[in-house]
Amino acid sequence: MPMIGARRFGLVKSGVLTAMAALVVALPLQAAEEDPWEGVNRVVYRFNDTLDTYTLKPLAKGYQKVTPDFVEDRIGNFFGNLGDVIVMTNDLLQGKPREAGIDASRILFNTTFGVLGLFDVATHMGLQKNDEDFGQTLGVWGLGNGPYVVLPLLGPSTVRDAAGRVPDAFLQPYPYMDDVPTRNLTRGVGLVDTRAGLLSAEKLITGDEYIFVRNAYLQNREFRTRDGQVEDDF
Repeated sequence: MPMIGARRFGLVKSGVLTAMAALVVALPLQAAEEDPWEGVNRVVYRFNDTLDTYTLKPLAKGYQKVTPDFVEDRIGNFFGNLGDVIVMTNDLLQGKPREAGIDASRILFNTTFGVLGLFDVATHMGLQKNDEDFGQTLGVWGLGNGPYVVLPLLGPSTVRDAAGRVPDAFLQPYPYMDDVPTRNLTRGVGLVDTRAGLLSAEKLITGDEYIFVRNAYLQNREFRTRDGQVEDDF
Protein backbone atom coordinates (compact mmCIF):
# COMPACT_ATOMS: atom_id res chain seq x y z
CA MET A 1 0.00 0.00 0.00
CA PRO A 2 1.44 3.46 -0.93
CA MET A 3 2.45 5.64 2.00
CA ILE A 4 -0.32 8.24 1.42
CA GLY A 5 -2.94 5.54 1.02
CA ALA A 6 -1.73 3.76 4.12
CA ARG A 7 -1.78 7.00 6.10
CA ARG A 8 -5.29 7.80 4.88
CA PHE A 9 -6.45 4.27 5.73
CA GLY A 10 -4.89 4.64 9.16
CA LEU A 11 -6.70 7.93 9.77
CA VAL A 12 -10.03 6.48 8.65
CA LYS A 13 -9.52 3.37 10.76
CA SER A 14 -8.56 5.50 13.74
CA GLY A 15 -11.64 7.67 13.25
CA VAL A 16 -13.94 4.66 13.07
CA LEU A 17 -12.40 3.10 16.17
CA THR A 18 -12.66 6.40 18.02
CA ALA A 19 -16.32 6.73 17.07
CA MET A 20 -17.02 3.15 18.13
CA ALA A 21 -15.23 3.70 21.42
CA ALA A 22 -17.23 6.87 22.01
CA LEU A 23 -20.44 4.97 21.28
CA VAL A 24 -19.50 2.19 23.69
CA VAL A 25 -18.81 4.77 26.40
CA ALA A 26 -21.90 6.85 25.60
CA LEU A 27 -24.42 4.00 25.73
CA PRO A 28 -23.79 3.05 29.39
CA LEU A 29 -23.72 6.75 30.32
CA GLN A 30 -27.02 7.34 28.55
CA ALA A 31 -28.50 4.26 30.20
CA ALA A 32 -27.31 5.49 33.59
CA GLU A 33 -28.99 8.86 33.00
CA GLU A 34 -32.26 7.34 31.77
CA ASP A 35 -32.38 4.48 34.26
CA PRO A 36 -30.69 5.52 37.53
CA TRP A 37 -32.99 3.19 39.50
CA GLU A 38 -32.12 0.08 37.48
CA GLY A 39 -31.53 -2.11 40.54
CA VAL A 40 -34.99 -1.48 41.96
CA ASN A 41 -36.57 -1.51 38.50
CA ARG A 42 -35.18 -4.97 37.79
CA VAL A 43 -36.67 -6.29 41.04
CA VAL A 44 -40.09 -4.88 40.15
CA TYR A 45 -39.72 -6.16 36.58
CA ARG A 46 -39.07 -9.71 37.85
CA PHE A 47 -42.09 -9.44 40.15
CA ASN A 48 -44.31 -8.31 37.27
CA ASP A 49 -42.91 -10.97 34.96
CA THR A 50 -43.51 -13.74 37.50
CA LEU A 51 -47.06 -12.54 38.12
CA ASP A 52 -47.69 -12.32 34.39
CA THR A 53 -46.23 -15.78 33.73
CA TYR A 54 -48.53 -17.51 36.20
CA THR A 55 -51.71 -15.43 35.88
CA LEU A 56 -52.26 -12.95 33.07
CA LYS A 57 -50.37 -14.71 30.30
CA PRO A 58 -52.20 -18.06 30.72
CA LEU A 59 -55.51 -16.18 30.83
CA ALA A 60 -54.58 -14.31 27.65
CA LYS A 61 -53.63 -17.54 25.88
CA GLY A 62 -56.87 -19.21 26.95
CA TYR A 63 -58.88 -16.17 25.92
CA GLN A 64 -57.22 -16.10 22.50
CA LYS A 65 -57.73 -19.85 22.05
CA VAL A 66 -61.47 -19.93 22.82
CA THR A 67 -62.45 -16.54 21.39
CA PRO A 68 -63.15 -16.42 17.64
CA ASP A 69 -61.15 -13.77 15.78
CA PHE A 70 -64.33 -11.94 14.85
CA VAL A 71 -65.39 -11.62 18.50
CA GLU A 72 -61.87 -10.70 19.61
CA ASP A 73 -61.78 -7.92 17.02
CA ARG A 74 -65.13 -6.58 18.22
CA ILE A 75 -63.92 -6.50 21.84
CA GLY A 76 -60.71 -4.74 20.80
CA ASN A 77 -62.73 -2.18 18.83
CA PHE A 78 -64.99 -1.54 21.82
CA PHE A 79 -62.12 -0.71 24.15
CA GLY A 80 -60.37 1.23 21.40
CA ASN A 81 -63.46 3.42 21.08
CA LEU A 82 -63.35 4.14 24.82
CA GLY A 83 -59.68 5.07 24.46
CA ASP A 84 -60.48 7.58 21.72
CA VAL A 85 -61.96 9.86 24.39
CA ILE A 86 -58.50 10.12 25.98
CA VAL A 87 -56.92 10.71 22.58
CA MET A 88 -59.37 13.47 21.63
CA THR A 89 -58.93 15.30 24.95
CA ASN A 90 -55.15 15.26 24.64
CA ASP A 91 -55.39 16.42 21.03
CA LEU A 92 -57.10 19.55 22.35
CA LEU A 93 -54.58 20.00 25.17
CA GLN A 94 -51.75 19.80 22.63
CA GLY A 95 -53.34 22.39 20.35
CA LYS A 96 -54.26 19.97 17.55
CA PRO A 97 -57.81 20.96 16.51
CA ARG A 98 -57.74 18.97 13.26
CA GLU A 99 -56.77 15.75 15.03
CA ALA A 100 -59.31 16.45 17.78
CA GLY A 101 -62.02 16.82 15.13
CA ILE A 102 -61.03 13.52 13.55
CA ASP A 103 -61.09 11.68 16.89
CA ALA A 104 -64.40 13.30 17.90
CA SER A 105 -65.84 12.09 14.58
CA ARG A 106 -64.44 8.62 15.22
CA ILE A 107 -66.18 8.48 18.58
CA LEU A 108 -69.46 9.71 17.07
CA PHE A 109 -69.53 7.33 14.10
CA ASN A 110 -68.17 4.27 15.91
CA THR A 111 -70.52 4.72 18.86
CA THR A 112 -73.59 5.11 16.63
CA PHE A 113 -73.11 3.33 13.32
CA GLY A 114 -70.48 1.06 14.85
CA VAL A 115 -72.84 -0.17 17.60
CA LEU A 116 -71.09 1.21 20.71
CA GLY A 117 -67.71 0.86 19.06
CA LEU A 118 -67.91 -2.84 18.25
CA PHE A 119 -67.27 -2.01 14.60
CA ASP A 120 -64.59 0.46 13.52
CA VAL A 121 -66.57 2.12 10.74
CA ALA A 122 -64.62 5.38 11.13
CA THR A 123 -61.39 3.88 9.81
CA HIS A 124 -63.22 2.62 6.72
CA MET A 125 -64.48 6.17 6.26
CA GLY A 126 -60.88 7.43 6.14
CA LEU A 127 -60.79 8.73 9.73
CA GLN A 128 -57.49 7.29 10.92
CA LYS A 129 -56.98 6.68 14.62
CA ASN A 130 -54.54 8.99 16.42
CA ASP A 131 -52.48 8.13 19.48
CA GLU A 132 -52.17 10.65 22.32
CA ASP A 133 -52.19 10.54 26.12
CA PHE A 134 -51.43 12.97 28.92
CA GLY A 135 -47.86 11.73 29.24
CA GLN A 136 -47.28 12.84 25.65
CA THR A 137 -49.11 16.08 26.36
CA LEU A 138 -46.70 16.86 29.19
CA GLY A 139 -43.85 16.17 26.77
CA VAL A 140 -45.32 18.56 24.20
CA TRP A 141 -45.57 21.16 26.97
CA GLY A 142 -41.83 20.80 27.50
CA LEU A 143 -41.62 18.47 30.49
CA GLY A 144 -38.80 15.93 30.23
CA ASN A 145 -39.24 12.18 30.63
CA GLY A 146 -37.52 11.96 33.99
CA PRO A 147 -36.01 8.64 35.06
CA TYR A 148 -37.26 5.35 33.67
CA VAL A 149 -39.35 3.46 36.20
CA VAL A 150 -41.03 0.06 36.25
CA LEU A 151 -44.38 0.31 38.03
CA PRO A 152 -45.76 -2.66 39.97
CA LEU A 153 -48.44 -4.40 37.88
CA LEU A 154 -48.43 -1.56 35.30
CA GLY A 155 -45.00 -2.17 33.78
CA PRO A 156 -42.54 0.19 32.04
CA SER A 157 -42.97 3.93 32.39
CA THR A 158 -41.15 7.14 33.19
CA VAL A 159 -41.82 9.61 35.98
CA ARG A 160 -43.62 11.87 33.50
CA ASP A 161 -45.72 9.09 31.99
CA ALA A 162 -46.59 7.73 35.44
CA ALA A 163 -47.94 11.15 36.42
CA GLY A 164 -49.82 11.32 33.12
CA ARG A 165 -51.76 8.18 33.98
CA VAL A 166 -53.71 10.02 36.68
CA PRO A 167 -55.69 12.54 34.56
CA ASP A 168 -56.13 9.94 31.80
CA ALA A 169 -57.76 7.62 34.34
CA PHE A 170 -60.57 10.14 34.88
CA LEU A 171 -61.32 10.08 31.15
CA GLN A 172 -62.10 6.38 31.31
CA PRO A 173 -65.57 5.11 32.24
CA TYR A 174 -64.46 2.98 35.19
CA PRO A 175 -64.49 5.68 37.90
CA TYR A 176 -68.12 6.45 37.00
CA MET A 177 -69.41 2.86 37.06
CA ASP A 178 -71.29 2.33 40.32
CA ASP A 179 -71.80 -1.41 39.90
CA VAL A 180 -68.58 -2.93 41.22
CA PRO A 181 -68.89 -6.41 39.59
CA THR A 182 -69.60 -4.82 36.19
CA ARG A 183 -66.70 -2.42 36.59
CA ASN A 184 -64.28 -5.18 37.58
CA LEU A 185 -65.47 -7.47 34.79
CA THR A 186 -65.07 -4.70 32.19
CA ARG A 187 -61.59 -3.85 33.46
CA GLY A 188 -60.63 -7.52 33.50
CA VAL A 189 -61.79 -8.21 29.95
CA GLY A 190 -59.98 -5.12 28.69
CA LEU A 191 -56.77 -6.14 30.45
CA VAL A 192 -56.86 -9.71 29.14
CA ASP A 193 -57.69 -8.52 25.62
CA THR A 194 -54.74 -6.11 25.68
CA ARG A 195 -52.41 -8.84 26.96
CA ALA A 196 -53.59 -11.24 24.27
CA GLY A 197 -52.68 -8.66 21.64
CA LEU A 198 -49.10 -8.62 22.94
CA LEU A 199 -48.49 -12.37 22.79
CA SER A 200 -47.08 -12.29 19.26
CA ALA A 201 -44.75 -9.39 20.12
CA GLU A 202 -42.87 -11.53 22.65
CA LYS A 203 -41.10 -13.31 19.79
CA LEU A 204 -39.25 -10.08 18.98
CA ILE A 205 -37.49 -9.92 22.36
CA THR A 206 -33.79 -10.83 22.26
CA GLY A 207 -30.87 -10.60 24.68
CA ASP A 208 -31.42 -9.08 28.10
CA GLU A 209 -35.21 -8.89 28.28
CA TYR A 210 -35.21 -6.00 30.77
CA ILE A 211 -32.93 -3.82 28.60
CA PHE A 212 -34.85 -4.74 25.44
CA VAL A 213 -38.18 -3.72 26.97
CA ARG A 214 -36.71 -0.55 28.48
CA ASN A 215 -35.12 0.63 25.24
CA ALA A 216 -38.17 -0.28 23.17
CA TYR A 217 -40.43 1.63 25.56
CA LEU A 218 -38.28 4.78 25.68
CA GLN A 219 -37.79 4.88 21.90
CA ASN A 220 -41.49 4.30 21.27
CA ARG A 221 -42.50 7.05 23.69
CA GLU A 222 -40.07 9.52 22.10
CA PHE A 223 -41.42 8.66 18.65
CA ARG A 224 -45.02 9.14 19.78
CA THR A 225 -44.41 12.33 21.75
CA ARG A 226 -42.63 13.95 18.79
CA ASP A 227 -45.17 12.61 16.27
CA GLY A 228 -42.45 10.66 14.50
CA GLN A 229 -40.11 13.66 14.14
CA VAL A 230 -37.06 12.03 15.76
CA GLU A 231 -33.38 12.03 14.81
CA ASP A 232 -31.22 8.94 14.46
CA ASP A 233 -28.30 9.79 16.75
CA PHE A 234 -26.25 6.87 15.45
